[in-house]
Formats: sequence, structure tokens, C-alpha cells
Amino acid sequence: MKVDVLIVGAGGAGLYAALSAAKEAKGLNIAVMSKVYPTRSHTGAAQGGINAALANVDPSDNEELHTFDTIKGSDYLADQNAVKYMCYEAPRIIREMEHMGVPFSRLNNGKIAQRPFGGASKDRTCYSADKMGHVMLHTLYEQCIKNDIKFLNEWFLLNIAHNGKRIQGVSAINIATGEIQFVKTKAVILATGGHSRIYWGYTSNALGCTGDGTAAVLRAGLPLKDMEFLQFHPTGLRKSAILVTEAARGEGGHLVNNVGERFMKKYAPEKMELGPRDLVSRSIMQEIREGRGFRDEEGREYVHLDLTHLGEKKIKERLPQIRELAIDFEGIDPIKEPIPIKPTAHYAMGGIDTNVKCETPLEGLYAAGEAQCVSVHGSNRLGGNSLLDIVVFGHVAGLEAVRYAEGADFAKGGTEIIENEKRRIEELMNKESKETLGDLRAELGEIMFKHFGVFKNESEMQEGYNKLKNLIERAHNNLGVEDKSKVFNLDLQATLEFFNLLDIADVLAYASLQRKESRGSFYRDDYPKRDDENYLYHSVITRNADGSYDYKKGEVDISLYAPAERKY
Repeated sequence: MKVDVLIVGAGGAGLYAALSAAKEAKGLNIAVMSKVYPTRSHTGAAQGGINAALANVDPSDNEELHTFDTIKGSDYLADQNAVKYMCYEAPRIIREMEHMGVPFSRLNNGKIAQRPFGGASKDRTCYSADKMGHVMLHTLYEQCIKNDIKFLNEWFLLNIAHNGKRIQGVSAINIATGEIQFVKTKAVILATGGHSRIYWGYTSNALGCTGDGTAAVLRAGLPLKDMEFLQFHPTGLRKSAILVTEAARGEGGHLVNNVGERFMKKYAPEKMELGPRDLVSRSIMQEIREGRGFRDEEGREYVHLDLTHLGEKKIKERLPQIRELAIDFEGIDPIKEPIPIKPTAHYAMGGIDTNVKCETPLEGLYAAGEAQCVSVHGSNRLGGNSLLDIVVFGHVAGLEAVRYAEGADFAKGGTEIIENEKRRIEELMNKESKETLGDLRAELGEIMFKHFGVFKNESEMQEGYNKLKNLIERAHNNLGVEDKSKVFNLDLQATLEFFNLLDIADVLAYASLQRKESRGSFYRDDYPKRDDENYLYHSVITRNADGSYDYKKGEVDISLYAPAERKY
């Protein structure tokens, strides 16, 4: 198959890239490949909103304030001109989506409604009740259909092929038939999402958030950036870790410990529950550490998110999905009683190393969305900036990929990758499993949460890394595929996804051991202070053919605001 521009991933970044590419292209063949039907992509799980300095609630808000809040929230590891570009693009792109038909909630004057979110100095989070990602995803997909964009639905990315300088294409499985195919392409945009499923039972991410594009880039010998920075969202449901949106606190929800205290007054006296996510997550875990959390009959520890004072009308109007999730997964009606919550692995700040044009070091290969590290989130992302990131840089990636493809031909070669893929998958299909995929995945989640969780230290991380290396070896030696069929072999897909998770967990653990400071989402008990003198850099990691890592320090753009102490 030949495609001029191939977008891998059909979430918000992939769909916006496809739309922008289709509008820019002059006769190019553009296709979107997705392992799930597009409207099942993880963007649909985003609840609270998307940031833009529209100044609809507070006339004093502006793009410069949004830029500063984002840089401060990042703990000064974000590249500042990239942040500025994103924040200044935000109002335009929100209005563009409004004109596409995204059904934003409205103020009484008809303007787009905006609510307060953590780490923001103004009310700038645009929303649609608590289903912002869902309505965005469906609207963007409708627009793609309107623009006759080709979709390869239920195709699973295996690897990328290149000649050391240029992209040649990608290998993929057509899940419906089991065929392994090579797609020759001039340009590829990887919009494959995040990788928080390395925390398996302790994450808000969908089952498919297995970092497929990120792992493929690592295997291809290309750089990943800032992989040690993975955000824990403060409020996941106690039993399932399913997300409870930050909007619940933006609308006035209180975090309460077992003595009835709104404990955030000790940690962020000005912002309280609307401090940045890293700070609120650590505060919750500190309360639990010091014995002020609750414990259920199964030993799970948690605190309360109390919405009862908001009243039935407001909860049903502004937070209907949260109420439904609390009832379905906790047996709790938040109108009547507090929601039991704990931090949940939520978002990857690190990912595929790109510049502000979404370019990787490989010609013709681009990345956008959570798979990409540009870096606009640094060491900690502000709520409401993820949906903004995916559409702003999805748009950029679409334009840049088309401009490249218009002046390029198809690179020769690449098809030899297919024989390697067939051999690898045949070995998995023929191998007798000595351990089960479910047990190994659960063990991975336990290792990552215990040793690379909200709090870290040298000895625990080293112990965890040793356990992880053992798990990786056992998986490669003992794990096969039980289902021998070709058609819709989800056992094979889940096994390949697991190996992607192992690749990513390994590089995250390695990167974590190199950073001996605390910054944003990355907190070490043994190095509790931020160290700008020695660690104000992006970690850039490439995997060598022998499995070792090449670790480099990338410069951080601090040209707009000098790093300062972060207080809330």
C-alpha cells in the first residue's frame, strides 16, 4: 500500500492532523491508521475542558498570563517559546472548533463558558459539562468524514522502517484479517497517545494507551525525551483508578481527610484544591502516609472528594458523567456522600523528541499529541492544556507533513521489515506460554506503582529496576500467544502491546535513576529540592542495538522567564 501522508492514531491529535493535512494538500493521498474505531480513542475520556485565554469570564485574562501559568506549572522545564506558541494559538483554534460544531457549554450571554482549573491564575478552561474530550473527538471525526479522509480502522502499528535518514514506511497488522502489511509513505505522523498503562491497575488510561508509537521510535534508534516525567492525577476512583475530572474541584469540590480537615490549606494555602496536579497528588499521599487517610476492608487507602455542598442541580448540570462513574464504579452518589479517591497514573509529559514543527531527527517522521514531547508541559502539565496541546500540534504536524511530502518522493526499500515481523510473530504464536499475560501485566503495574510512583528514592527505584529487568527477561522467555487464529486475534495484539509497555517502562526507570532532584511530577524523598544548577535539562535517550542507552542533556529554552521558586 502506498500513502503520501500516513497518520497513526485517531485521537484528537491524529484527527486534527488529518483535517489540517487534507485542507493543505493538493492531490496528496492521506490516510489515518487506528487500532480502534476513531471515536473509541482515548481523547474521548478527557472530561474537564480545554484552556484558552478567551477572557469570557475574566476580561483581564490574556495569552501572556496563560503562557506564564504553563511555564510555572511545568516547574520551568517546558520550552518557553513552544509554550508561547501554543497559548497564543489557543483562542484561534478554539473558535475554529466552535465553527466546526463543538458544543461548548455557554454563559448566559452566549459566550463559551470557562471554569477555574489547577495552577491557572484565571478562569480559562472552556468546557462541555464534563465531557469535553468526547464532544471534541466526535466533532473532529465528523469533519474528517466530511472531508473524505481515508481510514484504516483496526490496524495495529508494529514498527517504522527507515534508511537512517528518511522514513520509508511502517509495518502493521490488519487486525480483521491478521495480515502483516507494509505501508510505504513519504511522511508519517505518530499520534499514538500516552503510555500510562505501564502502571496497569493504577491508571486512568484506557487499555489501549500502550505507547505503541513511542516504543516503535525507541526500537528504531530514535530519541525519546523526558521519559521520567509521568503525571499522577490527584483524583482517581478508589477501586478502579478511573478519572474524576479536575473540574470537580474547579466547581468547588473539597479534599477531606479522616479527621474532616480540608488539608490542602497546609500545602497550597492560596490555591487550595486548585494547586497544580503534582502538588495535590503528593499532598494526598502525604496525608495517607501520616495516617490521615481512610482504609477500606480490602486495604485500599484513600481520601474523600466532597461535592455534596454543591447541590443536586449543579452536579447534574456540570458533572453528570462524574456522578454516573461514582455510582457505577463505587456505589456512591456524590450528591449524597463524598467520593473515595486516590492519585492515578494519568499523563506522560515525556515522549518522542520533536521540535516545535513536530519534526523528529528522521526526515518525514513527525509526532503530535501525548506521544510527542515538544516540550510544552515540562515536568508537570496543567489541567486543560492536554486537549489544547493535541489540537495545536496536531494542526502543525498535519501542515508540516504535507509540505514535506509535496516535495519528496517515496524512499526506496523498507519492505524487508515484513520478514522480520512475520518471523517474530510466528515465534510468539508457536511458543508455549509458561506464564500468563494477565499475571505479568499486573506484576508490571505493581512494580511501577510501588517503585516509580508519586514518591521515589534511590534504593526503591534500584530495587524496582532489578525486578523490572527480571520481568522483561521472563516475558521474552515465557510468554507466547494462546489464541492461534488470525482473524481479530486480540490475544496477539495484547501481547505485542505488553512488549511495548516493557520497552517504555525500562526507559522510564532508567531515566528516573539518572535525575537526582525533585521537579514537578518527579519527586524524590532523598533529593527533595529542585536543582537548576545540575538538572535544568531535558533528558534525551536513545537505545542502542545492544539494548544499552545513550543519555544526553538537551537544552531547555528559558528565554522568556527565569526559573523561580514555584509557590501556590
